[in-house]
Amino acid sequence: MKISLAVSEENYDAIRETLLSCGIEVDDGADFILTERDKYVSHLAVRDRNTGEKLHVPTDTVIRIESFGKEVEVVTSEGRFQTSDRVYQLMFLLDPAKFMRISNSMIVNLKQIRQIRPSLSQKFVLLLTDGSSVDVTRSYYHVFKDRFGI
Repeated sequence: MKISLAVSEENYDAIRETLLSCGIEVDDGADFILTERDKYVSHLAVRDRNTGEKLHVPTDTVIRIESFGKEVEVVTSEGRFQTSDRVYQLMFLLDPAKFMRISNSMIVNLKQIRQIRPSLSQKFVLLLTDGSSVDVTRSYYHVFKDRFGI
C-alpha cells in the first residue's frame, strides 16, 4: 500500500518512519492521503510539466490551481506544474484563510488577487498578480461576496 503524507514538517519524518516500519510505502502520487487535523500544508507535491521531475513548491508561491478534466495544474510565480491531487482534495490541504475555491475547477491564493471587478449575471472577474483574469462563477458568487464583504 502507498500513502501520501500531508503533514507538518516537524512530524513528517517520524510519521514516515512509522509507516515504513509497518510496510507502508510513502509516495506523493498515492491515492490515499494521510493528513493532520487542523494542519495545513506549506508545500505541494507537484511534477515539472516538461521533465516529470517531482518537486515540492511552497504554497505561498501558488497563484492559482486549475483543473482541466483529469489534469490539475498548479500555477506559481516560478512556473506551471502538475499535481495528481484533485481540486477538492487540495481544498482540505490548503489553509482556508489563504486559499478559496472560486469555481468547480479553480482555487486562488487570496494574496495573489490584484483587483476584483463585478461582472454580469452574478459573477466577479479577478485580476491576479501574474496578469491573468479568472471568473468567480455564480455557484461561488455569494461565498466570495460574503468573504470580502462586498
